[in-house]
Amino acid sequence: MTLKTASFRFKIAIFLIAAIAGAASARDVKPLKKKVSASAPQAEGPLYASRADAMQFADDLASRRSLDPAWVRQVIGRSRFNPTVARLMQPPAQAFVKNWRVYRSRFIDPIRIRAGVNFWQANRSALERAEKEYGVPAEIIVGIIGVETIYGRDTGSFRVMDSLATLAFDYPSSHPRALERSAYFKGEIEQFLTLESRKGADPFEPRGSYAGAMGMPQFMPSSWAKFAVDFDGDSVVDLWNSPADVIGSVANYFKAYGWKSGMPTHYPVHFDASRLDMDALMAPDILPTFSVASFTAKGAVLEGQALEHPGPLALVELLNGPDAPSYVAGTENFYVITRYNWSSYYAMAVIELGREVAARLTP
Repeated sequence: MTLKTASFRFKIAIFLIAAIAGAASARDVKPLKKKVSASAPQAEGPLYASRADAMQFADDLASRRSLDPAWVRQVIGRSRFNPTVARLMQPPAQAFVKNWRVYRSRFIDPIRIRAGVNFWQANRSALERAEKEYGVPAEIIVGIIGVETIYGRDTGSFRVMDSLATLAFDYPSSHPRALERSAYFKGEIEQFLTLESRKGADPFEPRGSYAGAMGMPQFMPSSWAKFAVDFDGDSVVDLWNSPADVIGSVANYFKAYGWKSGMPTHYPVHFDASRLDMDALMAPDILPTFSVASFTAKGAVLEGQALEHPGPLALVELLNGPDAPSYVAGTENFYVITRYNWSSYYAMAVIELGREVAARLTP
């Protein structure tokens, strides 16, 4: 995902949600006749056709992207403010109590595991090919798709164009980064309409998360434009119905963000209380910063393979509500997973779901 998130995603977990950035490459999309469906369901808010700022943005976008100005004005003008989208983007009234065990239980469950086993078995060859071409393990790809949409079962019910317009022109002012987020979603409209124009598709048909994330992997339009690939070879990028395209696109996303083939995502860690400098270990957050030597010098204790790790490490803290936190030593690959959704809890859920599915596979 890559606005760091989502996970805006239709059913985000209870905390640590960041906007996903997803994407697909427009180069393989076949041009069709452009159309705008008159029968698409409407959101309840007003049309943006009466908004001078929205219409000015439409004209500027059409000029920048060499799109039909009348078509762009029509699409943006027929988009509607969605009050539910605006409400869901409001900062929470009170801070969530972060609890890794509760968060984990939302994603590592029998339904998702069974669906993951079925998905892996049905798409084994594509997963093996993606692992070979991109270096990303099948279990990580399977974990992402399972956490995001339960392998396509829940891709969201919000009309993407309404969501993007609402967040571009009416992002909640109470949010501390409202102006920055509004600018981001204007960019997502630009990417989305460019993709839809090239396909000749109806921009009011796609449904997704309340933040505009789409398809099985919940890619935002900018990520769709950058990272999606035609992995099944049919000359069309389809992240809704082609598991192969989804698998290849997720793998390509991770490779683009620096996934290192063969590197573990994390190691177990405990502490030597006599020399523990927790403030120093926590200061970089989840960004891998410490060499093994500097990590252990600050009181982190590693064992076995971890002592030979060649790259930087980060101390990853997972709170457990009133109980003691859990900790792991995160590698650069752990950090790469958080580029899909900027949350260490999300990354661990992806890793553990993939492992649970892999453990239940039959040869």
